[in-house]
Amino acid sequence: MANAWKRESSKQPKHLSPALLLLSLPLLLFLFLFFFNARSPLNLPNSTLYVPQVYPIPPFDCLKSPQAHPVVANIVENLKYPFLYSLSDFGSLPDKPHKNIVRLLKGKPFRRPDISATIQQLLEGMKGRNGLVVDVGANVGMASFAAAVMGFKVLAFEPVIDNLLRICDGIWFNRVADLVTVFEAAVSDRIGNITFYKLVGRLDNSAVSATGAKLAFKSNEEIALQVRTIPLDELITDSEPVLLLKIDVQGWEYHVLKGAVKLLSRKKAEAPYLIYEEDERLLQASNSSAKEIRDFLLSVGYSHCVQHGTDAHCTKA
Repeated sequence: MANAWKRESSKQPKHLSPALLLLSLPLLLFLFLFFFNARSPLNLPNSTLYVPQVYPIPPFDCLKSPQAHPVVANIVENLKYPFLYSLSDFGSLPDKPHKNIVRLLKGKPFRRPDISATIQQLLEGMKGRNGLVVDVGANVGMASFAAAVMGFKVLAFEPVIDNLLRICDGIWFNRVADLVTVFEAAVSDRIGNITFYKLVGRLDNSAVSATGAKLAFKSNEEIALQVRTIPLDELITDSEPVLLLKIDVQGWEYHVLKGAVKLLSRKKAEAPYLIYEEDERLLQASNSSAKEIRDFLLSVGYSHCVQHGTDAHCTKA
């Protein structure tokens, strides 16, 4: 056996001929591409997360935006699907810090926003369905993230740059960059630009109407900004399913709805569940009214609306 081993080991190794090597290269390349593609998330069945979408206006690029600072973020209390959000209002430091900063120092989570709980309760019954959640007047993303952490794809619209930066924080904190698309725009009934009023020292209550912006905080000075406007019908295609449409735009709701006539006119099975703020004072500050909105909604088939505080929930009964 020892001599046999020596004889075998003394043989020279065989080399592939150049012709055979050339013939094998295409096969190796084919096998490499086959296994690479099979492992790529781009080829997962029924996956739509990575399909590039072309919009008439570019989404806001969080990676190229300035970083918000300081950043104070925490998890939200008492939600079935918890998420983190970046606090935008710190209060008057150090004397009167925001209540959520006080909670954080006590080791407690942030107080649960009502809209976050409402969104998750509604979407719980829609799990397994394909479609968008559209968040108009996203503020710092408390509705958007409530939906995204459940696996729903979200289109969020927010014209105030300070709020957009907080949304970018939340996208990173909650690892939902593949689910949340943000637009630096105010939604309206026409494409163009509009004067928008932002309150100094606050990131909420910004509005198209200066009167509406200052209704709750009369002592705050407002700053006039020019912001881009776009109707939802210009951005959401007829073939794109929409499960839920949430609108909170400080009195500009009627104009948002008018710019979504095609979306809202879809047949009952395809029409989105609608939540919008119906505050008569804010609506009148923008020269509209709750009755005008209800009449419009009835004309596109939304015949069943229920009031929840200052929000109206509407469906096609």
